[in-house]
Amino acid sequence: MIRLAVAVGMAITMFGCSFRHANAQTFDRLVWQDDFSGDSLDYSKWEVEVNAFGGGNHELQIYTDRPENVRVEDGCLVLEARRDNAAISGTSREYSSGRVRTKHRGDWKYGRIEVRAKLPQGQGIWPAIWMLPTKDEYGGWAASGEIDIMEMRGQQPNVVLGTLHHGAPWPNNIHTGDEYTLEQGTFADDFHTFAVNWRANEIEWLIDGKSVQKQTRWESSGGKYPAPFDQPFHLLMNVAVGGGFLGPPDATTEFPVQMLVDSVKIYQ
Repeated sequence: MIRLAVAVGMAITMFGCSFRHANAQTFDRLVWQDDFSGDSLDYSKWEVEVNAFGGGNHELQIYTDRPENVRVEDGCLVLEARRDNAAISGTSREYSSGRVRTKHRGDWKYGRIEVRAKLPQGQGIWPAIWMLPTKDEYGGWAASGEIDIMEMRGQQPNVVLGTLHHGAPWPNNIHTGDEYTLEQGTFADDFHTFAVNWRANEIEWLIDGKSVQKQTRWESSGGKYPAPFDQPFHLLMNVAVGGGFLGPPDATTEFPVQMLVDSVKIYQ
């Protein structure tokens, strides 16, 4: 999700290839979950982030803790982007939205991270499910890594991306990854399950149980491989608006838009 300027990516391994050195470890022990079955967010598991400054990507939203932007409703976490000129801490922006994270409430090293969600669409709408290191053990972003489980440009609602950010601190960071195109319909039509199997020497992306990408090579200026992806990470979910990654909304973008999260499950 944190993008900024990036250098040319490294080679990755893709779509069903076989790897002699791949770790065959499976994850079948459920260690953390939230199915949003209550009528309010479980703050023992989630922090609602409040941020007026656009997330570092020239985004246009302000993240608030208002129920208009973050709430639990009908068995789902609702992250809603609105065009309502919301204000916090003396700063107002044309767009508001919601962002949550598990930092210090759910932090994991390796495992299967699985999120079932229905995504919003529209020009300039940027839903993301991603992970950051709980401690910057190897230095500032992206030397300590970032795992993007799923992100989508709302103007391409049938395509999602899975990406690793690593290398040296910005602006000498690099990213590696690929995209997946849904065979029929869009990711805004129904719920889909986005997951990664994160192992010591391999990160595998899955959509609805189908393996769509594997990466086995990455680097960090702060440590030897398998750094930086050998430290505890936490989960983030948000809907951004605008930014250099996808451009601003236009006259075709309808607000409000929602990312609905049905469940989050962590297996180790």
